[in-house]
Amino acid sequence: METKRFLIVGGSISGIHKAIELAEQGNQVYLLESRPDLKLDRIIADNPSNGGMPFLSPELEKVRSNPNIHILTNVDIERIEQNEGGFKIKATKRPLRIIPEKCNDCKDCIKVCPMSMSDDYNQDLNLRTAVDYFSTLCYHIIKEKPICQETCPVNLDIRGYIGLIADGKPEESLDLIREKLLFPLTIGRICPHPCEEACNRDIVDKPLCIRDLKRYVADYEMKLLSKPKPKEKVSGEHKSDKVAIVGAGPAGLACAHDLALRGYPVTIFESLPVAGGMLAVGIPDYRLPRNILEMEIDLVRQLGAEIKNNTRIGKEIKLTDLFNQGYKAIFIAVGAHNNQQMKIPGEDLPGVVPGVFFLRDLNLGREVKVGEKVGVIGGGNVAMDAARSSLRLGAKEVSILYRRSREEMPASDEEIEAALHEGIKIEYLVAPSEVVAEGGKTVGLKCVRMQLGEPDKSGRRRPVPITGSEFVIPLDTIMPAIGQASDLSFIDGESGIALTRWGTIIADPDTLTTSRKGVFAGGDCVTGPFIAIAAIAAGKKAALSIERFLKESSEK
Repeated sequence: METKRFLIVGGSISGIHKAIELAEQGNQVYLLESRPDLKLDRIIADNPSNGGMPFLSPELEKVRSNPNIHILTNVDIERIEQNEGGFKIKATKRPLRIIPEKCNDCKDCIKVCPMSMSDDYNQDLNLRTAVDYFSTLCYHIIKEKPICQETCPVNLDIRGYIGLIADGKPEESLDLIREKLLFPLTIGRICPHPCEEACNRDIVDKPLCIRDLKRYVADYEMKLLSKPKPKEKVSGEHKSDKVAIVGAGPAGLACAHDLALRGYPVTIFESLPVAGGMLAVGIPDYRLPRNILEMEIDLVRQLGAEIKNNTRIGKEIKLTDLFNQGYKAIFIAVGAHNNQQMKIPGEDLPGVVPGVFFLRDLNLGREVKVGEKVGVIGGGNVAMDAARSSLRLGAKEVSILYRRSREEMPASDEEIEAALHEGIKIEYLVAPSEVVAEGGKTVGLKCVRMQLGEPDKSGRRRPVPITGSEFVIPLDTIMPAIGQASDLSFIDGESGIALTRWGTIIADPDTLTTSRKGVFAGGDCVTGPFIAIAAIAAGKKAALSIERFLKESSEK
């Protein structure tokens, strides 16, 4: 008879009885409880008749001793999906936050705990501290995860590192940040800080300056040491399985950093002449100085990761050739460096320069020219960077044309305010319809006024053209910045890697595995263009999945 696997959610008395019943029939049973203890643990611990000493319950003895029952406590279910006739479940285990081996049952932590919370085991009729314990004399701390931390893609302990700053411990704060974020100098300057938008302090007055505090401790270290402090490799044998990473942007660098830290030989293949991806060629140096970024990239090199610039996969080397060269796993982490076309007449004329290409050439030190009147189409941070950079290059009039209102604009508020402060004009509810040229030279942009209709799939109200509202803006340089896409031309039919209809790579959201065994993908090439810290989170997730894959492969 085929062994079946069952999941029981809830370690109550009825859950325990059902687990025993199924396990005694020969099934594998997973008993999942969100609390650190089962219900019978609590009943025994709270029973006054036992004189405060734990005793064995027949049901507990059965459930704990049955080899077919796997008890998972302090676990929350995140997602349940149907999968090949069964279910695929993603769950997260929370830490006890008290080290059992060091606990001597003195109960001093309970006495000094300043937190007061409802006792959910007593139907919230009285209060208790955040420190709790159960019958096996194992203590735990109930500590909710702040909404700012939930919002952070790398799950930074924001409350922890800000608390250390408040205690006058900036170096310890930076150490805590670097446990999950390898680029605090960079991210502390350019992150659009979604954590601050979620900060509960906004209910009282205004959100905490979470990003700027991260930058403060990173800059503090720079002032003391003049460069960031490198991490030391995890002790252990040097691994032999080589890993190839395609793309030296934030996702690729984060993956390389974590794998190299664990002793794996890593090579990053980068098509650009510099490492850093969009951090290096998409953000102007007045926002992110090149020396700051390069110092943090050097931390990855110092761990032993090799970065091969000017090496385009698909041209010099085919993706499938990497396996033939001895690489056991590949992580595709190419950024979104291609522009999306406006699909209007005349956009291929001289004087029309995509914003992402303009910023790339500018950051690579190539000759870049703009006219006196520049129009940037789009409402994201690329549009803001292109407009502000044009002003710095000598343009006399710079306008940003956006087809929705300020409320729907995806650029961060501080970038919008900075652009307005510098004298850049923003035209809302305007969409381009044709590039106007005379004698083959761009002289203007024909536009149409818009009004907002019903929300689209993005949740933003859809712009609708107003009939008869066409007008022409005199311009000699036009910069489309309406969106970006990844160049995945190196993924051919022989690669075995599946793509979505939008031209992004299909990858498992939990493991980042693709349809080709041994190939992983993450960052912009999977999600579409997004923020740098999200790409870093993808790189770190890929490193864990790749290490798991390599270990499982070596055991076979």
